[in-house]
Amino acid sequence: MEPALHYADYLKLDLILKAQELRSDQLQAHAHDEMLFIVIHQTYELWFKQLLYEVDSVKAILQKPSLNDDSPELQIIVHRLHRIHTILKLLVQQIEVMETMSPMDFLDFRDTLRPASGFQSWQFKLLEAKLGLKFEQRHGQAHYISQLRETEVSLIKTAESEKTLLELLNGWLERMPFLKDNDFWPGYRKLYRESLSEVEKGHAVLFDTVFSEENGAPGRSLSAAACRAGLFIMIYQGYPILQLPFQLLNQLLEIDEQLSTWRYRHMHMVHRTIGTRIGTGGSTGRSYLQGTLEKHFIFHEIAQLTSFLIERKKLPKLDRKMERRLGFSSE
Repeated sequence: MEPALHYADYLKLDLILKAQELRSDQLQAHAHDEMLFIVIHQTYELWFKQLLYEVDSVKAILQKPSLNDDSPELQIIVHRLHRIHTILKLLVQQIEVMETMSPMDFLDFRDTLRPASGFQSWQFKLLEAKLGLKFEQRHGQAHYISQLRETEVSLIKTAESEKTLLELLNGWLERMPFLKDNDFWPGYRKLYRESLSEVEKGHAVLFDTVFSEENGAPGRSLSAAACRAGLFIMIYQGYPILQLPFQLLNQLLEIDEQLSTWRYRHMHMVHRTIGTRIGTGGSTGRSYLQGTLEKHFIFHEIAQLTSFLIERKKLPKLDRKMERRLGFSSE
């Protein structure tokens, strides 16, 4: 008979609770706040592991050749993206705990950490790669994997070679059928152009750059067809079959916002703690973090779609056939 499972054994607490070895104690220069520093960073890495687990599960569903947009699978995707968003909010909140450590508290053990650095967090870099951040979009390309171990670099390179969440999203949006067999788009383009004020007339050109196959801009992650589908979802989000797709897009924007918020709070915490000094891993500290804050937006092309919305009262009325497809049918 199997022995009864014990809480501590199931969670392997004997390993977890012995994993906080203070470097300052090893050097016989005890620094009280090093325990807090280790616990917070270990907690971050555990949450990164969970985030990777959730992202991989979402990608696995989106990789299927067909995905019913009115199915439990889409609900699962939205639910797990919401979980990712919620975890990221928690990571932002953890910075408040870190900020209870003063600059002098950190100096008590900072030099003992060299050359270890949060810059060496391969799980966070892997998460960014799986979501859709490409090498050419990264700030500090020459150094971003320079301090990682060979096995860690291999994991990130593999993720960069696979379909990212953003690329899978593009494929899913391209498969959306609603704009393939109707004359909706030319009419909407006309209404949008008419809605622009004099100072916004340049957006008419931008509209064609984003949504036209002929005039599309190079280097974009979302195709013109995917952008048209994404905008259609945003416009008619109230129809039953589009509610989950809209929530999916909205959760991706929430994830990008929380990642940006985390970078912003992290940047200011670092500036407050070490000023303009070089990071323990050799990065430029605050300056490097500011660069990632400005460049590392993953789902910005989804956010850009809101530039092309018009007022509800001016929206084209859908025909009966389209309304039946979207779920509002009285027949």
